[in-house]
Amino acid sequence: MYDKVTRSIRVQVAPSYLDDQSSPDDEYFVWAYSVVIKNEGSEVVQLKTRYWRITDAKGKIEEVHGPGVVGEQPVLHPGESFNYTSGAPLATSSGFMLGSYQMETATGEMFDVEIPAFSLDSPHTSAQIH
Repeated sequence: MYDKVTRSIRVQVAPSYLDDQSSPDDEYFVWAYSVVIKNEGSEVVQLKTRYWRITDAKGKIEEVHGPGVVGEQPVLHPGESFNYTSGAPLATSSGFMLGSYQMETATGEMFDVEIPAFSLDSPHTSAQIH
């Protein structure tokens, strides 16, 4: 599991390769990633937007911006967490993702929470020793 804390907001990510949805012969590889966002601070916050930067093994970058996550903009009181699972397809057998969530406090202050960079590896990735 990948873990990062920004301003008392913990983000944990666990990626998993989806063999049953992938088609290596067609250069189509799919991962699910489960995310836990936990408010370890003393302020009420709301997740307003997300930003993802997805990079495949050839260096191709895709950026995704949008409101909330999985159609929601959860409000997290101190001690509360929000869990969700989403997915990402790539044209290569490996890659990585990172990003951020924009949060808003009850007083209207906006701040960014980092999503830890995490690796997307499939069993079809050939390891190279350098």
